[in-house]
Amino acid sequence: MKQHTTNYQNTFIEIAEDSPAMGGEIPPVKADKITVANIQFDMISKHPYKFTSDDVLFKVYAERKDLTDSELEESRKEFFSKGQACLRASPLTKRYGWGVHHDKEGKIALYGYGTAEYKKFAGDKELKVVRAMKSGK
Repeated sequence: MKQHTTNYQNTFIEIAEDSPAMGGEIPPVKADKITVANIQFDMISKHPYKFTSDDVLFKVYAERKDLTDSELEESRKEFFSKGQACLRASPLTKRYGWGVHHDKEGKIALYGYGTAEYKKFAGDKELKVVRAMKSGK
């Protein structure tokens, strides 16, 4: 079974051109419902450069499907047997003003729009810099 990946190396994802955020915003919890943005933000912000994009996206899927530990390995193979949207489509980069840096090993960290770190990564000629996907049509 072919395996796809959403991981980048040495890449910085800038916020979407049409993002309304003026800086990195913590995604609000909606009526005791944990959102995709909440799971992604908690995972990446609490553990910078620990996880890859694939780790984060699969964790969201596993939590939303309420998978048991014994189901994780096989479910991950199945999940990545099809192409998945990368973090360029994440609400963090599209709506909440977070840039995502992928280091040489593909591990990721968040940087708020407008911060010195964000500007450094966005202007780094050693990195591939890509924009998050627009929300609008």
